[in-house]
Amino acid sequence: MDPSAVTRRVWELAEPLVLGAGLELIDVQYRPEGGRLVLRLLIDRPEGGVTIDELARVSRELGDVLEAHDAVSGRYQLECSSPGVNRPLLRELHFRRALGQRVRVRTHGPVRDRRVFHGTLEAVSAEGVTVHDPDVGSVVLPFGAI
Repeated sequence: MDPSAVTRRVWELAEPLVLGAGLELIDVQYRPEGGRLVLRLLIDRPEGGVTIDELARVSRELGDVLEAHDAVSGRYQLECSSPGVNRPLLRELHFRRALGQRVRVRTHGPVRDRRVFHGTLEAVSAEGVTVHDPDVGSVVLPFGAI
């Protein structure tokens, strides 16, 4: 099965379970690591500070759901973890929470002849974000480019 199809299907199955536990699904990753396939879910509390017990409970319940729906074929390692300090910013809400903080934003294609911007997140709108990168100044990056 295509890795992007697996991540989409796992997201569909995992999000209601995660939300029901009062948590937030940040990202789903499915890729080979160290000769094995790893299915990793990044989960946090909306206000931060998910516990190991919460992650273990979600992992057990999700394992049963994935097996019941045959969502992932073959052998894989399921990991549920906190996104940590260097959490990915994937949705508008994630960027809003990081407003005023230092961020690293990577774009799909060049913007001002660059693909990576490091700086302070100055603004967030429904269309995109503004990052003040000391090397190029303030840059507006549409969500479609990130």
